[in-house]
Amino acid sequence: MKKINCFIPYADAAQAKANVEGLRKSALVTKIYFLAADASVKVDGAETIVIDSLNSSATMKKIAATADADLTLFYIKNNVLRLGYLALERFAKLAADSDAAMVYADYYEIVDGKTTKAPVIDYQMGSLRDDFNFGSVLVFDTPRLKEAAAGIDKEYEFAGLYDLRLRVSRLGDLVHINEFLYSDVATDTRKSGEKQFDYVNPRNRGVQIEMEAACTEHLKAIGGYLAPKFKDVEFDKGDFEYEASVIIPVRNRIRTIRDAIKSVFEQKTNFKFNLIVIDNLSTDGTTEAIDEFKDDPRLVHIIPDRDDLGIGGCWNLGVQNEKCGKFAVQLDSDDLYSDENTLQKVVDAFYAQNCAMVVGTYVLTDINGEILPPGVIDHKEWTPENGRNNALRINGLGAPRAFYTPMLRNVVNVPNTSYGEDYALGLGFSREYQIGRIYDVLYNCRRWEGNSDAALDIVKVNANNLYKDRIRTWELQARIALNKKNA
Repeated sequence: MKKINCFIPYADAAQAKANVEGLRKSALVTKIYFLAADASVKVDGAETIVIDSLNSSATMKKIAATADADLTLFYIKNNVLRLGYLALERFAKLAADSDAAMVYADYYEIVDGKTTKAPVIDYQMGSLRDDFNFGSVLVFDTPRLKEAAAGIDKEYEFAGLYDLRLRVSRLGDLVHINEFLYSDVATDTRKSGEKQFDYVNPRNRGVQIEMEAACTEHLKAIGGYLAPKFKDVEFDKGDFEYEASVIIPVRNRIRTIRDAIKSVFEQKTNFKFNLIVIDNLSTDGTTEAIDEFKDDPRLVHIIPDRDDLGIGGCWNLGVQNEKCGKFAVQLDSDDLYSDENTLQKVVDAFYAQNCAMVVGTYVLTDINGEILPPGVIDHKEWTPENGRNNALRINGLGAPRAFYTPMLRNVVNVPNTSYGEDYALGLGFSREYQIGRIYDVLYNCRRWEGNSDAALDIVKVNANNLYKDRIRTWELQARIALNKKNA
């Protein structure tokens, strides 16, 4: 059976001793190394490697240069690794059987002394998120780890592990073991809705710049990078009564739908616009609330004649409606436009930036409009030159979103889902067309207990992440094919 070297971040003497005792229970472990910032750290039964930071390129190269066993285990937390019975033997066997470049496994998570299952998801071509959850135990095939590290040509302070993982993925499969092989103490116990904006927190900007650079180099290596060349958009397609339509899909939002509708009708523009509400068989009084506005001729109230529509399917109904304007502009039923000028700014941006899609800036608030951290979400990481490549790494593009209707009708139908449908549209549009950006706050994204993503369980979080990774995979495959066609 394959032998293993283990690399563990050093926290303190007690943590180090416990890890040595646990790892030495397996005869497969040949050497244990602790990664420490202080050269004076000494641990019985192990050696110390001095590092600058845990995730740097320099650390990855030191690990690869030091490893001399068949497999290299990298534990990425400053905790005590609690391995399951014969877990390392299982890691080693499946690494050999699958000929994986890296294996990772499901695990148990300990929160406040309570142990729960923490399954992870399968890795695929589109799993480019730098926050992809492998768990905390990564077991590399050492020869391929060394080959990947030998190719490192940029020194990252934060993105070293991410860069290494991408390089390893080009040399073989990253294999998910669907078995619970260890336990881990949770260090981030926030709800799902509180974590999803970490990557746009201004405090993390330096990290994100490095992650974008590493992802871009990976895309170039696999043929998925798109150079900043875009098709022009011709805005004379079709005959439209309205210049713009705001589209609101809604189901059972009696508490918020009136506010959303008022937000639209308060818009001041130099063009004609309307509001299309797709009322997806609401049962809580939402339908009646919408009807309170029926005397306004700008309201188009659609009730589907089918019961299998997600948010994306509702969008398709709205866009295909004969009353839909030249530009289709998003507003969620929970949310509000920030002021009366939002719609004008969005439409102006289409013409000024010659784009097929426009994405604005929003601010997170509670239901009463009080700002919540991290506050303004401006997605300034988007650049005209590289935004569509970086879009494959991040989990969303921002809001509000708006589309040139003829393309949405005839080129890219909205996926009939209630998660990720807008992200899929953004990737699809950006493959050939520029996406316009507005960095003024246009939109109040209201977070409250009724939001669909406020506090999801691990099964739903995994399902959402798996789907978005699949969207990325499909888009990446299409981009690789496009580059081959244009070569």
